[in-house]
Amino acid sequence: MRSKLVLLAFGTVVVACATATKFDMSPTAPSPDRRVGLRAGWMNAAAAAWNLRLVTAAPKPAAFTDDTNPGDFAFLNSDIAFTGHYVIQGNFHGLQVWDIAQPSHPTLVTTYACPDAQNDVSVYRNLLFTSGEDFNGRLDCGTQGVPDSVSKDRMRGIRIFDISDITHPKPITSVQTCRGSHTHTVVTDPNDPVNIYIYVSGSAPVRSPNELAGCSDLTPDKDPNSERFRIEVIQVPLAHPEQAHVVSKPAILADLTARESHGEAPEDIAAAAKAAAEARAKGGFTATIRGTEIVLGPRFVAARLDSIIKARGGSGAPTGADSATLRAAVQGIVDRIVNPPNPGNGPRPGPVQCHDITVYPALGIAGGACAGYGLLLDIRDPAHPRRLAAVADSNFAFWHSATFNNDGTKLLFTDEWGGGLAPKCRVTDKPEWGADAIFTVAHDTMTFRSYYKLPAPQTSNENCVAHNGSLVPVPGRDIMVQGWYQGGISVFDWTDPTHPKEIAYFDRGPMDSTKLVGAGSWSAYWYNGYIISSEIGRGLDVLELLPSGLLSQNEIDAAKLVHFDYLNVQDQPKLVWPPSFVVARAYVDQLARANGLAPDKVAAVRSALARAEGLSGQQRQDALTQLATQLNNDSQGAADQAKVRALATAVTELANGRGAGRAGL
Repeated sequence: MRSKLVLLAFGTVVVACATATKFDMSPTAPSPDRRVGLRAGWMNAAAAAWNLRLVTAAPKPAAFTDDTNPGDFAFLNSDIAFTGHYVIQGNFHGLQVWDIAQPSHPTLVTTYACPDAQNDVSVYRNLLFTSGEDFNGRLDCGTQGVPDSVSKDRMRGIRIFDISDITHPKPITSVQTCRGSHTHTVVTDPNDPVNIYIYVSGSAPVRSPNELAGCSDLTPDKDPNSERFRIEVIQVPLAHPEQAHVVSKPAILADLTARESHGEAPEDIAAAAKAAAEARAKGGFTATIRGTEIVLGPRFVAARLDSIIKARGGSGAPTGADSATLRAAVQGIVDRIVNPPNPGNGPRPGPVQCHDITVYPALGIAGGACAGYGLLLDIRDPAHPRRLAAVADSNFAFWHSATFNNDGTKLLFTDEWGGGLAPKCRVTDKPEWGADAIFTVAHDTMTFRSYYKLPAPQTSNENCVAHNGSLVPVPGRDIMVQGWYQGGISVFDWTDPTHPKEIAYFDRGPMDSTKLVGAGSWSAYWYNGYIISSEIGRGLDVLELLPSGLLSQNEIDAAKLVHFDYLNVQDQPKLVWPPSFVVARAYVDQLARANGLAPDKVAAVRSALARAEGLSGQQRQDALTQLATQLNNDSQGAADQAKVRALATAVTELANGRGAGRAGL
């Protein structure tokens, strides 16, 4: 149903937030936490913010909203990608394209209906890519679904569109894969200008070989071409994207063994048991996963019943005997999906697929978040990624996504405990469950350092767990913005990997005060000076950082110098800054805040920078060269020698009038 809350399908009405802003210069967060106890509501929930300002809240378009059911799974917003001044926002119903040339007034440019899960999006030049793994996803993007268990109409894999005219995306082709595509990653190769690659992470069951030739769900000991323990790599010739095809299926998960995980919280196990008992009493289907009995969804059940009916040559509605057949087999079906068979008497094998992969082409590495493991990959040959290292953690339920710091010496993994639609940030939930895990990376080895979890408890009516985020390009610091579903948005500093610290947040109250209705920030990414958040149930949020005792205006202004022509966060770009006085001042502010340089020397540097900025030509160059020399000398006795040397380098680049250019392509 079309929403009564949205007045226009295009040029959508937005909520602009133009109230006067007071800066909080305290280095400590407000107490009590403003996020606790917020009033519930769909479009009128109370909000709390600290060191962040909501610039705009653009509601979902009418065609992508059911106002009788705000949490309708068929209309959930998913991930976002950026090209120029456009945001492309995925949705389980299709695509939305927003023009953010004026960030305070986003304009909905177009929508494109194409029901599928999850419709995660990526862009490259004039190409748009989307993920699909739903059994009802159609090649023609139709809304009628795919009723047959085997069908030539089904699309599970990657769709490719031409967005030369972004207001009218045109389908080019679809690349079918055996597991479909839950997420995907566009991989650029610095040494291959004529192709790009796509790493496909599929989490759905392996499809029938009768639908896609060559698909095998057998274990590798029975079929060396099994789809288990692999990802799929698609090569896309840029001159002929219609020729995109699967070029390899690297077994990056081979030979890993299952690791223990903590499972569910006690109250969730009890609640699940009650729900399962009620479902069984009404004829529903349940299965046990990692010690917890769960109710199986209607689409899962319907697809299996349909297969049973067709196997006996029947048609129409399932009979009691069909239901009995499924009831006897359903645990085994679920086990094959979530627990791969144990060949022989060896240890139980590890995960059979990845959830998401973040690549860092400039460094030739990638981080794979693969259900039961976090991986470090070598992608110097992008068509044939190779596993360098793997880590597991009993505090992690589901390794979900990954982010490198800018120099590639740290790697952060998220744990999507509960699958994203469960409340996992309650006061009773352990801080290391459903959190981020931070590792240092050296010599192809990952070493665990700490966890970071949203510090504000959420209610049982708010789905909340660590989800998607990106770096905020502040020179000299590792700062990340991250979506936590209905936990809101958290900005935190993980420069010290052993002590991550929140420095800003934005949060709304729950969608409903009486029950859990799925919503919140699916992903929150920095893009050209703003934070853009895909709000699952509400629309698109645009926010900006405010100066504070933990982040100076100079640091924010330096971050805004980094410009992207396009951005897929999972194709992580190297961040570089042009030579600028504001970059130098950002380093000075950091040294002052952390006492990394004596106060009198900080004052002298600030004075010298101000004087040099007022000069020009050779006089400016001489003044900056002299300052850089002095800084290199001062670094020897400084508390933070590395930061003083970084400042000296920034000043030298200013003196020489050179820098590394712009980030992005």
